[in-house]
Amino acid sequence: MNPVQPTTGIPAAVAAIMRSERLVVAAGLIALTLLSWLYLALIAQSMNAMEAGVGSPYMWLMPMGRWGAWEFALGFAMWMVMMVAMMVPSAAPMLLTFHAVTRSRLGRGSTALRFMAFLLGYLLVWSAFSMAATAAQCWLHEGAVVTDMMISSSRILDGVLLLAAGIYQFAPAKHRCLSKCRTPMGFLLTEWREGSRGALIMGVRHGGFCVGCCWGLMALLFVGGVMNLLWIALLAAAVLVEKVLPFGATIAKVAGLVMCASGAWLLLAA
Repeated sequence: MNPVQPTTGIPAAVAAIMRSERLVVAAGLIALTLLSWLYLALIAQSMNAMEAGVGSPYMWLMPMGRWGAWEFALGFAMWMVMMVAMMVPSAAPMLLTFHAVTRSRLGRGSTALRFMAFLLGYLLVWSAFSMAATAAQCWLHEGAVVTDMMISSSRILDGVLLLAAGIYQFAPAKHRCLSKCRTPMGFLLTEWREGSRGALIMGVRHGGFCVGCCWGLMALLFVGGVMNLLWIALLAAAVLVEKVLPFGATIAKVAGLVMCASGAWLLLAA
């Protein structure tokens, strides 16, 4: 493992390439995020149409009825796209920093392959999370705990998830993972590896820290509705605040207190 070395005296031509490529990378991340939200909006629109008893041309995008292999595949696709929509904005500082460091180290060499390897590694970890979330949704749906509208029908489940997520906000593992996500350059200084394979490993490791930081918040999707766009946006905003804003770690603890109180209230009420 080679640590990242500070780079000074970058030639003007290389600096210009870095700026233009940074704009391309940022535009690509924005496009990926917007397309993911569009996909979720189509599913949400289909759910609303089904609830109203009318048809929708996008009904086939969502799993309905008893789950089989096809419904599981649709559910996995839904969760994976949802993770992209929610996590790419908060991962953007890390992705842009990785691209900038790679470009400065390679000079005129191509950085596209290494950047894609890093992004692939990151998404592979969230793919594994999405597979687990899909399996959990399938199990809860078969047990009639989550409805066809992908909303929990159990106040006990809601309370347990809120309480667990709230307690985890104070766990040492949460804060270790959050610190890795909040300091892109710090992560690269300690985790740097050369080559495309190294970039893939770094992406996997960063994805692991990201899941370790956010899995509790993602589990709350079952509480507010897996396809409730407002709830998804609120959780995505909470993740972004935790990772990006200077007082994010404090906000994470405040949110933890709110979740614990809400979970305890639901359990007592149940």
